[in-house]
Amino acid sequence: MNSHQYNYQKVKGRYLNFLKSQEILSEPFRDKMGQFDKFFLPLSENIFKSFARDNKTKIIGLSGGQGSGKSTISNILKIILKENFNLSTVIFSIDDFYKTLKERRNMSRKISPLFITRGVPGTHDTVLLLKILKKLKERNLKKILIPKFDKSIDDRLPKSKWQKVFKKPDIVIFEGWCVGAIPQKKKDLILPVNDLEREKDYKRIWRNRVNQELEKKYSKIFKLIDKIIFLKVPSFKHVFKWRLLQEKKLKVTSKGKKIMNNNQIKEFIMFYERLTKHMLKTLVKKAQCVIKIDDKHRLKSIKFK
Repeated sequence: MNSHQYNYQKVKGRYLNFLKSQEILSEPFRDKMGQFDKFFLPLSENIFKSFARDNKTKIIGLSGGQGSGKSTISNILKIILKENFNLSTVIFSIDDFYKTLKERRNMSRKISPLFITRGVPGTHDTVLLLKILKKLKERNLKKILIPKFDKSIDDRLPKSKWQKVFKKPDIVIFEGWCVGAIPQKKKDLILPVNDLEREKDYKRIWRNRVNQELEKKYSKIFKLIDKIIFLKVPSFKHVFKWRLLQEKKLKVTSKGKKIMNNNQIKEFIMFYERLTKHMLKTLVKKAQCVIKIDDKHRLKSIKFK
């Protein structure tokens, strides 16, 4: 019996139950078992083999544009890695490491008003993120706390609500829209990509600083990643459509907290446009696994390197 068939019926049941619980509105995972066999089992087996080489904690970077399915895929992988390969998995997002609202207000005063908006490199607590990723790889790991960020209040939650990790995990899934991104060439920063840059960053202070952050601080973080999985969306225009869907889900689950309207979302994703387009060109070459998503939000193909 092949390793990926070891607990097939059990893991299949857990997978289907998870999807059923997730379908608040619409998900890119409707073709239940076809996608399970074509994408998630091979991907889980690939991660397992990476771990089995030396039995050391592996950090898996799961990268992709907003609304591409990172959170759902992370949880599916966690189920299969546990049920099929008996591997413990910790999941967190780079979004949970956003600087506090107070810290971003300070950045907006000192550097550029655009840094009040969370999202781009420079708006994360890179010192804390680097520290936690290193600790997760330590042999004698003791209890650590991983921060949690509440997007509906645009601020970090108190420590009492942070994720607690009590023992060394086998797999860490580190997901986020800019995970694994590399800096742009300076000449590529000159022309604005949208109205936001044209009108509010005409001196290029904001985008130059974002690029510097990627080059100096984020590169150290991304070097700790053992394998990058890139969810390649068809184009940036789909990010807006799928981000709207995310916001509708947030409205259902956030119990009346502040939610963005369509115009606010349209302006918000302009902050992500430059780097998302850059990653669509560069991360397809850099990532160890590329999963293409079609314009109907379905997983289309998977390629390992």
